[in-house]
Amino acid sequence: MNWLLDLTPDEWNAVRLSIKVATVAMLASLPPGILIALLLARGQFWGKTLLNGLVHLPLILPPVVTGYLLLLTFGRRGPAGAFLAEHFGIVFSFRWTGAALACGVMGFPLMVRAIRLSIEAVDRKMEAAAGTLGANPLWVFATITLPLILPGLIAGAILAFAKAMGEFGATITFVSNIPNETQTLPSAIYTFTQVPGGDEGALRLTLISIVISMAALVASEVLARRVGRRMDIE
Repeated sequence: MNWLLDLTPDEWNAVRLSIKVATVAMLASLPPGILIALLLARGQFWGKTLLNGLVHLPLILPPVVTGYLLLLTFGRRGPAGAFLAEHFGIVFSFRWTGAALACGVMGFPLMVRAIRLSIEAVDRKMEAAAGTLGANPLWVFATITLPLILPGLIAGAILAFAKAMGEFGATITFVSNIPNETQTLPSAIYTFTQVPGGDEGALRLTLISIVISMAALVASEVLARRVGRRMDIE
């Protein structure tokens, strides 16, 4: 078992970077994820079907296509990438921030779907009752809706985190495979499989990926159940 924990500095960097990228992708996706889920669950507007399709498009597109589209849009010569770099100094292409963006895009549909299902399950009568007492819609959402959808929100966030931990195609297409900058766990595993004698390193990182992803999924289930039980008691 010692060989499993005897990681090289580059392997540790890949583990730390993967956790960093997945965490940033998850946290950055939460506000727009809640907003889009609310629009899809409650909104009645022209283009709702189109919006739903765009949100879920990364699930059916090849990840390489998603990564290429991100490169065209947020690359240094892309419209959004050039604007952000020139006016705000924000660069995504070939940076760890770009890896977080790619992972966030790939995990976004899973997050939105989980939150949307929770919103659709909320009893609208409770919200209506709060509204009749004079509460504005934002306060109703913050005090009534948000606590009720918390289990789905947690599940969606953790699913997005787990998806980000395993993302490869979009990430390597958008930000390449640069050690200590954009080389996440999947990219490092791929690198090990391409060099002689890399099987041991690939196996170590594979097992670590499985442990982290399973821990995230178990934590999601446990937290969702605890929140659900607490809400039932209250």
